[in-house]
Amino acid sequence: MDLSSWVWPLIFFAVILGFTALVAWLAGLLIRSVMAQSSPQVRTAAQRLGVIVVWAVGIVLAVQELGVSVAVLLLVIGLLGIAAILALRLPLENFGAKFFSDVYTPFKLGDTVRVSGHSGKVIEINAMTTVLLSESDELIAIPNSRLLGEPVENLTPQAWKQLIVPITLSSSIDLPTFESNLLKSLAKFRLRLDPRFPPIFTTKTRSAQSTDLALTVMVRRPEDREPMLAEVNRLLSEAVGKGGPPPERPPG
Repeated sequence: MDLSSWVWPLIFFAVILGFTALVAWLAGLLIRSVMAQSSPQVRTAAQRLGVIVVWAVGIVLAVQELGVSVAVLLLVIGLLGIAAILALRLPLENFGAKFFSDVYTPFKLGDTVRVSGHSGKVIEINAMTTVLLSESDELIAIPNSRLLGEPVENLTPQAWKQLIVPITLSSSIDLPTFESNLLKSLAKFRLRLDPRFPPIFTTKTRSAQSTDLALTVMVRRPEDREPMLAEVNRLLSEAVGKGGPPPERPPG
């Protein structure tokens, strides 16, 4: 029996997987660098997608080295993927809209909003819908995809003051130190912040790999929203990208 007929394919299989791991790591670094100015959650999602794509290609090439035909496998995966997308189109739209509404929609739990002719207090935001409680104590479930496709009015007094910025931190970053240093950096922009409401952190989810937070700041004037959001995203991008505290910068 010729051992080389199956030993060498196994060696090539292992080499391709190792090379794939290296390329996936480099792809993650490249995406993080290119999207340094983007929202931390958007950047993290892009990194994960890039790594998944690299691993998918690498695994297909590795399996091919074992002499297994991947044509049928790719065809089956493609057909299943298309079928799954068609079957889950509406849930996927709502789930994706939930992610973007977390980042870009200016309302939160407890706010009173009006959308699609319905108005009420936001009492729940889940993966599929945003639930409102109307003045007549009726529950109204608004699909999340509609929140991106139609105008949403936030009827809460002074809702324009509040900025909620999502943050995703690697488990390698010391959370108390990160929060302390970021709050010190934000203090340099106190002329743009409402002194009655100091910035606060809220922990949304925590896992062994990462922690999802939300930073809430209250601006002083409407014209301070965009400049302050840009400054907060800059500080977060630098802090998360370097894995340490944000650098000090004089107030603008």
